[in-house]
Amino acid sequence: MESYTSFAEVYDVFMDDVPYEEWAHYLCGLLEKYQVKAEGVIVDLGCGTGTMTEILSREGFDMIGVDNSGEMLAIAIQKKQESGRDILYLLQNMQELELYSTADAVVSVCDSVNYVTNETELLETFRRVNHFLEPGGVFIFDFNTEHKYRDVIGERTIAECREDCSFIWDNYYYEDEQINEYELNLFIQADREHDENLYRKFHEVHYQKGYTLSVIRELIESSGLAFVTAYDAFTEEAPTAESERIYVIARESGKDVM
Repeated sequence: MESYTSFAEVYDVFMDDVPYEEWAHYLCGLLEKYQVKAEGVIVDLGCGTGTMTEILSREGFDMIGVDNSGEMLAIAIQKKQESGRDILYLLQNMQELELYSTADAVVSVCDSVNYVTNETELLETFRRVNHFLEPGGVFIFDFNTEHKYRDVIGERTIAECREDCSFIWDNYYYEDEQINEYELNLFIQADREHDENLYRKFHEVHYQKGYTLSVIRELIESSGLAFVTAYDAFTEEAPTAESERIYVIARESGKDVM
């Protein structure tokens, strides 16, 4: 079942507690540390509704947003029209990334990498990132750890009720496959003007893979990228067994024939 179709409509509503500005500040610090020029071309891989893409554009970067959900990109384009920012959006799967030119950096945040649940496809994603980076270009991405899915989220049900939409999120983790499944039932107000008591119900199922840093590093190095370092999210400390989200820094390291 395709993800982020109906959920796209209310994604920003339910994500309004995510500190995007703080995350962007951390990400910009990493870009500066690893010498990505302020006016450089950056690809936001798995950009969703474009919130982070907009912030990075505001910071002066020349942004390209890539996502495989047309519904999410439609909202990103609405934001672009409202802000007037010069952002190019592309409807593509990560593992089929195809750009018109190389980029100074590629970033991928909000655990977008975890949605690539097949290691062969994630390897291809990394290969394509390496191919479209400028020589020495930087790839910065985060991922949720196996520990987070298994020990923190686990078998849980989460529910949230807002004025015009609600959801029930049933979470399951399959340890043998290292797959996290969450089943999402959405209730979205259908016609606020004429009948505020009428809601539409939508159902989506999402899958993410719980990766370990050792697997991620192996895939990076197999792809042609050079592994630089990894951080416990939003710090510059080394990851630990208790890390729930890890940031990885890699660099372009020569090109294979695609």
